[in-house]
Amino acid sequence: MKHFLKETDFKSSELPGLFALAREFKAQRGHHATPLAGQTWAMIFSKSSTRTRVSFEVGIHELGGNPLFLNKNDIQLGRGESIADTARVLSRYVHGLIVRTYDHAEVQQLADLGTIPVINALTDLLHPCQIFADLFTLSERWSKGGDLVGSLRGRKIAFVGDRGCNVANSWILGANLLGMKISLAGPPGFDAAPEFDALLTREGFAGGYQFTTDPYEAVRDADVVYTDVWVSMGKEEETAERIRVMSPFAVTPKLFAAAKPDAVFMHCLPAHAGQEVTQEVLDDPRSIIFDQAENRLHMQKAIMASLAATKAQK
Repeated sequence: MKHFLKETDFKSSELPGLFALAREFKAQRGHHATPLAGQTWAMIFSKSSTRTRVSFEVGIHELGGNPLFLNKNDIQLGRGESIADTARVLSRYVHGLIVRTYDHAEVQQLADLGTIPVINALTDLLHPCQIFADLFTLSERWSKGGDLVGSLRGRKIAFVGDRGCNVANSWILGANLLGMKISLAGPPGFDAAPEFDALLTREGFAGGYQFTTDPYEAVRDADVVYTDVWVSMGKEEETAERIRVMSPFAVTPKLFAAAKPDAVFMHCLPAHAGQEVTQEVLDDPRSIIFDQAENRLHMQKAIMASLAATKAQK
């Protein structure tokens, strides 16, 4: 059974086909095959969302399937039913499961104990759907219709802000998987968790990133400048302190200008203008934040179609 819990669940040899499928779905939207016809895919969300929920619901529908949204507090999982029982029961009802939650172990257990494909729509550790959509967005821009995956190799991304957040972690995995360089800048104490470093070692990417406390060092020669919110869901009690220590790492026009002249700015949204990034940068012609948001739909359709095809072959 194939799942998508982390970037490396797709082998590097599978990525050209996956990216090409996303491009096909985007080009032929409304006129392509419906590989989820007759299927129902459930979505368990413990965290609220805009882009994740809408892109997955629309994507399942466009692939011919039926999306079933399940707020964690509306099902027995929110009242103490075990993850094991939830996985086994849902495997009897639905054809795939999309999970957006806090603890990465929950997603792993649902995958290990169920008999249907599971997609990680976000955990506190990783956000792989976002990063694959981001990589696809960059490959569209750089490949000029040619080799999507090859266009990414050797490029540099600079991530500025909370260096230990789920998006930063997933970018480290994604960059290493695609042969990109990544430098992360943030205040001391906001580094990758030991759990993530252990994962990176298991995947063969130990030491595959550079950490610095100097944002200008990180963005030097960067093709991409990326940031995320400073206060993620579940960290609200740390808001004042995070804003205080992160303020020197805001992406301003001055910092953005220190990257390559043709560098692009990316943010997974929602953005807090005036905190992690200025409104000027968000509105800059080289900001591609809404291309990223749109491509969540097309890449996630490619991921679901690929997992459904793998299950059908079993």
